[in-house]
Amino acid sequence: MRAAAALILCASVLAAPVVAQAPATDAAPSASAAIPVRRATTHHVGRFNGQTVAYSANVADNLVPGPDGRPGASVVTIAYTRDDVAHPARRPVIFAFNGGPGASSSPLHLSALGPVRKAQSGQGGLVENPYSPLDAADIVFIDPVGTGFSRALTGVDDKYWYRGETDARAVQAAILNWLKSNGREASPRYLMGESYGTIRAALIAADTQTLTFDGVLLVALAAPVTGLEMPYVVSLPTMAAGAWRHGRIDTAGRTVDQVYQEALTFARTDYVEALIQGASLAEADRRRIAERMSALIGLPVELILSENLRISSNVWMFNLLKDQGLRTGMLDVRVTAPLEPGALGALDDPSLGVAPKSKAGEPAPTPASIGPIVNPVLGDYIRHDLGFPTTDPYYSLNFLVNAAWSHGDSPQAMEGLAKAMKARPAMKLFWAAGYFDLTTPAYAGRYVLDQIGVPADQLTAVYFAGPHGVYDGEDNLRRFDEAVRAFTTAPSP
Repeated sequence: MRAAAALILCASVLAAPVVAQAPATDAAPSASAAIPVRRATTHHVGRFNGQTVAYSANVADNLVPGPDGRPGASVVTIAYTRDDVAHPARRPVIFAFNGGPGASSSPLHLSALGPVRKAQSGQGGLVENPYSPLDAADIVFIDPVGTGFSRALTGVDDKYWYRGETDARAVQAAILNWLKSNGREASPRYLMGESYGTIRAALIAADTQTLTFDGVLLVALAAPVTGLEMPYVVSLPTMAAGAWRHGRIDTAGRTVDQVYQEALTFARTDYVEALIQGASLAEADRRRIAERMSALIGLPVELILSENLRISSNVWMFNLLKDQGLRTGMLDVRVTAPLEPGALGALDDPSLGVAPKSKAGEPAPTPASIGPIVNPVLGDYIRHDLGFPTTDPYYSLNFLVNAAWSHGDSPQAMEGLAKAMKARPAMKLFWAAGYFDLTTPAYAGRYVLDQIGVPADQLTAVYFAGPHGVYDGEDNLRRFDEAVRAFTTAPSP
């Protein structure tokens, strides 16, 4: 899935702390030779949730099996653990990753949960994140193979990990290794995935024979919604929120929550009923539905009728602000850019911010032509501030991974998660969605969770007036981290 994990982090680093680390090794180790394992530990103090917290940062290689069962790749973990804890076995630990596929954990790390975060736009630098839940739970960020500093070992084909099942097993192996290496096997543990990372989290959590979790946190749920009607039904409330944001509908003093709920009710009743009727829908009813849609999503009635009431993401994005020569984003419908011929609606998403504009006569950009996006600032922070011994580039988002990905059993991942939850009633599920996310629309996530039968008393659902990365903005970030803190410290049902 196209993910907000493509955030490009442009910031300078904090002053470097005292470092205790293993000897540096920059070259990728061979799978057949003695394999050096890199690790570094640094010590810090921060203030989170009003508490002064002394904590350690530990960055380490975790060797995971390759095709022949021998170590084939290193999955790097970046862990933050509180120091003054009398009983670490009782302290929750959150394992967090983003999606892509091909995305590092950088957005959750430096935009959401980590002890430091990007400074506000225009200010530059990294600053303390006062909302981080590190006061209440330890946090381990995981970069899958091909992202961050995680790489296949020399002589091993990295594409082995570019599919749902093997990717999930590699991340699962890194989690098991971290728990054992740090003596935390008895700790309450939580798994957080964003965007495609929600599928990875579901695949890992479904394997209860290998590893169990007290809770799973899904941010911007990426699950397929298929059929002739439902893909349009689940997107309509998000389009209404976007039309509200851009002033293309009569708001009548309503909040975005109210507009979203009104559109949701319409989508689940009159709209889906009309789509089900198809060609048998009376013309007068067809026009009535189109007029109602126009009042909600801001497109002209005649355009809606010409699309047979089925409005795709591209139709909405390229027409909502067409009279202004603009298009909206998809990961964040609040973002706009000039509407140009040949717009794709995907890699050229202005809220993704990675695809260069193609010149006249040149082919449109592709994942392969973009390749990996290097984040020197985050790389320098991990190398210098956290002391990790490498000269490798840090890949925030690797489009080569995305282009080569095979999803395999990914579409059935959520069913496996639901089955695991039904078998373990104490297991909790947290789901966060943004009203302005058209890539993984909020109602699409809710619809999938409802259809796979997640028990209502095991689910915590949180909505944000935000984009794909729901924690965007100061208020959203505060609410997000408060919700994560509450979820990971609350008693099981």
